[in-house]
Amino acid sequence: MVDQLPNLGREAEMLAAMGMTSIEELFADIPSEVRMKDDLPLPPPQSEEEILSDARRLLGSNVALGERVSFLGAGLYRNYVPASVFQLVTRGEFLTAYTPYQPEVSQGMLQAMWEFQTLISELVGLPIANLSLYDGSTAAAEALTCSVRVHTRKATQKDTVYVSELTPPDRLSVMQNYCQGAEIKIKFLRHNDDGTLDMDSVSDAVGSCGVYVEQPNPLGLLDGGVTQLKEILGEHTALIVAVQPVSLGLVEAPGHYGADIVVGEGQPLGSPITGGGPIYGIFACSKPYLRLMPGRIVGRSIDVDGKTAYCLTLSTREQHIRRHRATSNICTNETLIALMGAMHMALLGPEGLYDLAVRNMTACIMGKQKLATLDGVHMPHSNGDHFNEFAIELPGATKDCLEYLDSVGIVGGFNLSSWYPERTNWMLVTFTDQTQANHIDLLVKHLSEWISTLEVAA
Repeated sequence: MVDQLPNLGREAEMLAAMGMTSIEELFADIPSEVRMKDDLPLPPPQSEEEILSDARRLLGSNVALGERVSFLGAGLYRNYVPASVFQLVTRGEFLTAYTPYQPEVSQGMLQAMWEFQTLISELVGLPIANLSLYDGSTAAAEALTCSVRVHTRKATQKDTVYVSELTPPDRLSVMQNYCQGAEIKIKFLRHNDDGTLDMDSVSDAVGSCGVYVEQPNPLGLLDGGVTQLKEILGEHTALIVAVQPVSLGLVEAPGHYGADIVVGEGQPLGSPITGGGPIYGIFACSKPYLRLMPGRIVGRSIDVDGKTAYCLTLSTREQHIRRHRATSNICTNETLIALMGAMHMALLGPEGLYDLAVRNMTACIMGKQKLATLDGVHMPHSNGDHFNEFAIELPGATKDCLEYLDSVGIVGGFNLSSWYPERTNWMLVTFTDQTQANHIDLLVKHLSEWISTLEVAA
């Protein structure tokens, strides 16, 4: 009979090696209120058939985003991804590949990775791109720490970076986590009432190590002031611009107006919205940041026989082994998802990417025009330019509006009070190439009905 009791002698041996005498001492730093003291609430043992039946029942309660009319974006966007992307990426050569060190990677896989970097480089207008990061938030945080490594010696505001005050709190939290350990100070850029950057605030950032802005910004606005930032900041402050990659089919690439580092959430290219992940982060930069950028780079060279060869390059061993000495703790990446992005971009080509961007912006313009006709709906930035989403101000709480829309089968927009608590009645509505004219009509119709219920109650 197998002994089910823990090996107390081995437990004591491990505790002694750590200089401890009890399990309670080991977990002393974990607050008691967050510890689970009861048994795990698990059902009795089940057969395989019973487990499958339960799994199907639980999964059946989910609603696939494509099954409902949806106006939810705020960072992740539902664009059409050609079926060939999924067909290609499930080939064994891609699906089972991983990139810890060069010997385990085939030349074909390395070439595909190099193609991804080349496509991103062309898309954002910068000469160097790495082989992706975990997501847009880690890319943004890595850009801040990279800017400090490069500029802090010459900066008058040493170890200081400036970040747009509109930066969503989930992304800001990742930035703070990265910067806290590196003792980097984060200060904020103000915005005007119309959502654009306050240029006086930008002047305060001169002499800092880096400035982070988003284009379009989190309210969906395309801010023309972003294109003037590098002239104000000068050469010794990194301009970091976060992009929505599909927008670059229409909008000027940040590298062409002085951005030193471009980051972004790559999900709109190649990756569906699958419960929030997996996704991948974009990171590209100019030459001065090359040696201190995070992640991996694939380079193209010539082998001893004069044939084209691909290899991981300019990446120190500290990045993979002696991580306490590394410039970044990003060691792995989202290679498979990034390759889906490369396949999507390659299939689209420049003209296809332009068409995709036009479809997003056209749907957004149509949404603005139709929602502007609704009595009771205010457009805070009606004179601004938007790519594929914008904010509206409702006559009642956004939370109540979203519940009503859900009751009639519509996934409404994003409740902006989740980001900005003072904006209780603001909703961010998103339009993509998957938004049809009749979807917008449905939104207008049901918003009008909801507003009518408020008037009756009053």
